[in-house]
Amino acid sequence: MVKEPCDHRVLIPLFIPHEEDYFKDAYRIFILCLESILKTANSKVKVSIISNKCCDAVNQRLLKLYKDKQIDELIIEREGIGKINSLLKALRTVEERLITITDADVLFLQNWEKEVVKVFEEFPKAGAVCPVPVFRKQFDLTYNIWRNYFFSNKLRFSKVKDLPALEKFATSIGWTHLPEEFGDTIATLESTSGHKAVVGCSHFVATYKREVFKELPINNSPYLIDGDSELLYLDLPVIKKGGYRLSTYSNNAFHLGNVHESWMEKEFEQLIEKDNKFIDYTYLSNISTSTFSYYLDNVIFKKIFKKKSILKWVLKRKGLNNSQLFNYLDRKY
Repeated sequence: MVKEPCDHRVLIPLFIPHEEDYFKDAYRIFILCLESILKTANSKVKVSIISNKCCDAVNQRLLKLYKDKQIDELIIEREGIGKINSLLKALRTVEERLITITDADVLFLQNWEKEVVKVFEEFPKAGAVCPVPVFRKQFDLTYNIWRNYFFSNKLRFSKVKDLPALEKFATSIGWTHLPEEFGDTIATLESTSGHKAVVGCSHFVATYKREVFKELPINNSPYLIDGDSELLYLDLPVIKKGGYRLSTYSNNAFHLGNVHESWMEKEFEQLIEKDNKFIDYTYLSNISTSTFSYYLDNVIFKKIFKKKSILKWVLKRKGLNNSQLFNYLDRKY
């Protein structure tokens, strides 16, 4: 049988051990996540679900989704093996050029794939792109960007493009509101054509170039949850390959959390189903680096850059005023 062509795979690890209390809305939210992907993707994406100790009732529904061809791959683990080890079950064999890894509580918006790919096109060194611009990620494994654009005006602090979306993200992670100083400015990188991306990348949802995962650790993660597994398996491989960790300047997805709310359904109903087609993403630039460059960026430059006097000078040069400098460097939370 000839495989249906596809160059973008989405991996979703799913953990729903029962459907009570904290997990009572989990499957409903997961369906919003899955259907929003299928409804809005520009290309013919294939979806892999890795069931990590889900209860039998959930697994039966997943099997029906597989039989109905809404998902391409279904892996069921009876014992809990953790988020990262679940992902590794599929990740080590992925053939597609682009790989999106997402938590099961993300609602994808209309042009998410188009906007993510645009960042890859505009910034050839991009290795991972998140469709959600999140505050205070500008120094999170981004020292290769700061070194390369140290004296360039292409790297500056800009006005947040979609403040209501950022406020929604804050409440989705349990905050009562978004503090004003978290929503007034965000670090951005501008391409030669003037396209902006946000510096930094969250790992609750991100799209990666396949080659970054050549840098995966050989062994599985010893952690079922937390620890440094997401750092080692999702974040570090990007910069070890020389890639930039970026986000779209516009907001293209919502983090939903574990409680279903009416606004989520309204957002989903507004999505227009796309007539997607196969897109060959092999035209996107490959990324690579040397051991010396990695050491230069993430050891030598990082050590110099984090000196407060230098950091303060750089941030002021990049557009922060005195009040913002205090919020970024001195304010205690």
